[in-house]
This record gives sequence, C-alpha cells and structure tokens, in this order.
Amino acid sequence: MTPDAAQAAQAGVKVPAWLRRLTDVRPEEVPALGWAWLYIFALLSSYYVMRPIRDQMGLAGGLENLPWLFTATLIGMLVLNVPFGWLVRQLPRARFIPITYRFFAANILVFAVVLYRSGPDEAVWIGRVFFVWLSIFNLFVVSIFWATIVDVFNTEQGKRLFGFIAAGATLGAITGSAVTAVLARDVPIPFLLLAAAALLEVAVISLRGLSRISDALSREPGAAAQAIGGSPFAGISRVLGSPYLLGICLFLLLFSITSTFLYFEQAGIAKRSFPDRGSQTAFFASVDLAVNVLTLGIQLFLTGRIVRRLGVGLTLAILPLVSALGFGLLAVAPTIASVVVFGVLRRAGNFAIARPVREVLFTVLPREDRYKAKAFIDTVVYRLGDQVGAWSYGLVGWLGMSATALSVLAVPLSLAWLVNGLWLGRRQDSMADARERQEAGNG
Repeated sequence: MTPDAAQAAQAGVKVPAWLRRLTDVRPEEVPALGWAWLYIFALLSSYYVMRPIRDQMGLAGGLENLPWLFTATLIGMLVLNVPFGWLVRQLPRARFIPITYRFFAANILVFAVVLYRSGPDEAVWIGRVFFVWLSIFNLFVVSIFWATIVDVFNTEQGKRLFGFIAAGATLGAITGSAVTAVLARDVPIPFLLLAAAALLEVAVISLRGLSRISDALSREPGAAAQAIGGSPFAGISRVLGSPYLLGICLFLLLFSITSTFLYFEQAGIAKRSFPDRGSQTAFFASVDLAVNVLTLGIQLFLTGRIVRRLGVGLTLAILPLVSALGFGLLAVAPTIASVVVFGVLRRAGNFAIARPVREVLFTVLPREDRYKAKAFIDTVVYRLGDQVGAWSYGLVGWLGMSATALSVLAVPLSLAWLVNGLWLGRRQDSMADARERQEAGNG
C-alpha cells in the first residue's frame, strides 16, 4: 500500500452520505475516485470548449468536404498510433501520459496563435486542419484516460464505479459547452483555446495524484512504475489475433458508422437553419449541453443500478436497441424534431451507459492490451467507422438518394450491433470468472 493510501486507511476515510446514495464506493476507493473525477472533468471541459468551434469550422469549410476531413482524420490516427506505441513500450504510465497531453496542449497554443494572426481566407484552411486535429485529440486523450482507469480498477469495481466516474466526464462536458455557448459570440476563438490548453495541464496534475495512490487498488502493485514493453505495433497485431478484441472492434465500428449517419443529418439541418457562424456554434453547443445534462442524471442515478441488474451484455444491448428504433423513426418521419430528439437520446445513452460499460470489457485483458490495443481500437477503428459512414453519405448523395436511405440501412446495422453486444457480455463474464479463479489459485 502506498503512503497516501496507508494514511487514508489510518485516518479512517469515510464515504460521505451523499456519495453513498449515488454509488457503491468503498472507503479505500474514495481518494482514487476523486482524482479520477477531476482528471476526466478537466479533459472533457477542454474538449467541449473546442468541439463547437470545430463543428462550426467544419461547416465553414463546406459540408461536401466533411468526408475528406474524416479521411484525413483516419490517416492521422494511423500515423499517431506508432509513436504512441513506442512511448508505451519505453516509458512507465506516469511519464508517457503527461508527454502525450502536453504535446496536444502545445498544438492548441499553435492553433491559437495562427488563428489570431490569420485572415478570413486562411481561417477556412486552418479550420479544416483544426477539424481533423480535434477529431484525433478527442479520441486519444479520452482513450488514454480510460486505459489508466482500467489499469487501476478491476472488473467488479468497474461495474460499481465506471458509470459514476463517467459522470465526471459529463460534468466537464457541460462546463465546457456552457462556457462556449455563452462566450462564443463575444470572445475571440484564440482565447477560448488558451483556456482549453490550461485544462489539459489540470488533467496532468490529476493523473499524478491518481498515480500516487493507484498501487493500493491495483491487482498488479508496482506495475504502474514499469514500462509495459512489447512492440510498438502490438496494438494492431494483438487485435487481429484475438476474437474478443475483434468483437470489441465490431461493436465500436457499428456505433461509429451509425453515429456518422446521424452527425451528417444534424450538420445539414444546422447549416440550413442558422445563417451565421456564431449562431451555428451556439446551436452545436446548446445540443451538447442538452445531451450532457440528460447524461449526468442517468450516470448519477441509474447506470450503476442498470449494470448490476442487467449485467454487461444486456446493458451493452440498450444503445443498439435505441438506435434501431430511432433510425426506424427517422426513416418514417425525417423531421428536425426527430433528428434532435433521437440524437440527444442516443448520445446520452452512449455516454451514460454504453461507454462506461464498454470500458469494463477491457478489465479482463493484460496491461499491454489495455493501452496499445485499446488505443488502436478507440482511435483507428473508431475513425474507420466514421470513414465508412462519411463515404456512405457521399455515395447516397451521388446516387441521388435521400438521407432516408441511410436511416433504413442503419436499422439492420443496429440489430447486428445488438447481437454483438450480447456476445461480448457473455465472453467478458467468462473471462472475468477465469481470471478470478486464476488469481485465487495464485493466492
């Protein structure tokens, strides 16, 4: 047990009454839970300050160019996974994660300076680069966070705590969205970017606080101070050699494809409905705010209870079922109200239920897979789904078909996704049982 954890135990850390009502946390887990909350709060605040800016810049560059931006994002993901794999191989967690976050913070500062000095013509091209960069940034920094959390907490803790930890992400997203929604019309974009960079440094501080006490909870004490080793390309090779990891890839791929279908529909409506950039940015921020308020309520009061009652497999099946019903509604009644309501419910269901439960799937894997394979799945596979969805949208337009065709196609995809989620839940349960038996035997 680390000195911080030992001091907490000796001091008789108690779980506050309000926290006991929200989640089944044990006294020894409270410090780690607090650092994890601050960590993800800072990351998501940073991202959601920048997300409406990205969406507005994507529209300014032309809706017809979005498929090309998704292609560039996929290429960027593939390129960035190699140096990240090398960092994971060479350095312990407490070193390679701050290096990664500070690299992205330096990028933000560069964008702030360039946008401050650019004119309207240059801003369009800078906006396209920023769109690609932020799409890469979001997946990488959040994937690293969850890899760290999976490294600290086990399966049983994940079922109890991951939904509540995800509420920290939602609170950060609400804060970032609210800041941009209020200030977007009056505060220049470069100053909003400076705030986003500062929040990344808060995430680094939080990681260090979590690292100091992680050994007390880890099933592999001392592992966090060691480099993981292995090949920089292990993220790809280990995914291709594991049916379980391939199943997770399929789950994320189907989610991403259907999300992109919905994203293009929302983007097209926003461009037709709001004439100026400030109004478009405020619209995207307001939608984000609605999603995150609903998500927070589910995470605080329902997620843990749902997982304990239904188990991993049935919980993973909830979002695909909602998606099948929602796309069926869009196919019949493709109205702005349908798009907004379905989009809010779907995104809230992902953030509040599917995402934290999906992270439980990684708790039964070796450390190398938690960082390398997970990073590859969360970035390259996710953006591959975006790519398929984006070019499907372009193909439908080229064939002269309406957006309703994508909604019709999304229904069977969502049903296949539902079956995949049920299989993953059963497989995770069996792997968790086998791991517990092995650890009991070693003990």
